[in-house]
Amino acid sequence: MKIICIGRNYVAHAKELGNDLPEEPIFFMKPDTALLRNNDPFYIPDWTNEVHHEIELVIKINRIGKNIEKRFAHRYYDEVGLGIDFTARDVQAQLKAKGLPWEKAKAFDKSAVLSNTFLPKSIFPDQESISFRLDVNGDTVQESHSGMMIFDFDELIAHISKYVTLKIGDLIYTGTPANVGPVAIGDRLEGYLEDKKLFDFEVK
Repeated sequence: MKIICIGRNYVAHAKELGNDLPEEPIFFMKPDTALLRNNDPFYIPDWTNEVHHEIELVIKINRIGKNIEKRFAHRYYDEVGLGIDFTARDVQAQLKAKGLPWEKAKAFDKSAVLSNTFLPKSIFPDQESISFRLDVNGDTVQESHSGMMIFDFDELIAHISKYVTLKIGDLIYTGTPANVGPVAIGDRLEGYLEDKKLFDFEVK
């Protein structure tokens, strides 16, 4: 099982980090040890002073595919879930400044929150407007919908599969909207897909 994460897939988020808009999807990987499930608490690592939340829609691949054409991509997933791509922003900035890979800031243990529940895509009347949000301590801090993505689900699947064979159970974290920010010990994070709460956990 692979965790494939998309970067800079929302215009406002790319701008808030001072990044150029991509001409094609940008993706990177997290290992399976990055998964955080079952509403387990997230423990801030002792080697970073600035971990940011990045809530994302997550799609789960349901069949094997390589070089998938965009027009057929919808056949390769039938569920949508919710996740968080935790990022050690201070470490990422240091690595980027040196021109080094930044997996250390993204792929660390328990950095990929994943909802236990995935919702069938068939329940969404318009897959271009699947709304989601993140609440921290009861306040909404990130909120958007799938129509705001630069590259939609099908474009992501088609692009990734040019380079990496997709297999059953692979997860694609489809990018985060604007207003990422730091988490602190004691914070409570709740994620909503439409009006359904899909995760609820604490930071320790």
